[in-house]
Amino acid sequence: MLRPLHLVLIALLLVLQGQLWFGRGSIPDVMRLRQTLKDQKQQNVAAQLANDRLGAELHDLKDGLEMVEERARSEIGMVKPNEVFVQIAK
Repeated sequence: MLRPLHLVLIALLLVLQGQLWFGRGSIPDVMRLRQTLKDQKQQNVAAQLANDRLGAELHDLKDGLEMVEERARSEIGMVKPNEVFVQIAK
């Protein structure tokens, strides 16, 4: 015959197994969360690449105009409005 202690232990075992397979933090729940984390990491990498690309484009726009202006000044003598061009002969 089963003693009350045996029944309590069996019930406890069933509750623990139920938590393992169906409860919060269960194996399927952990697998789903891992997949969600993996997907989020991939989205973060894609967003970081887009941010880097935009940052490089912004840098090129800021510095690119300065480089073009500097080259135009040195090679073709560009002068902006309201500027005075002074050339020193050596």
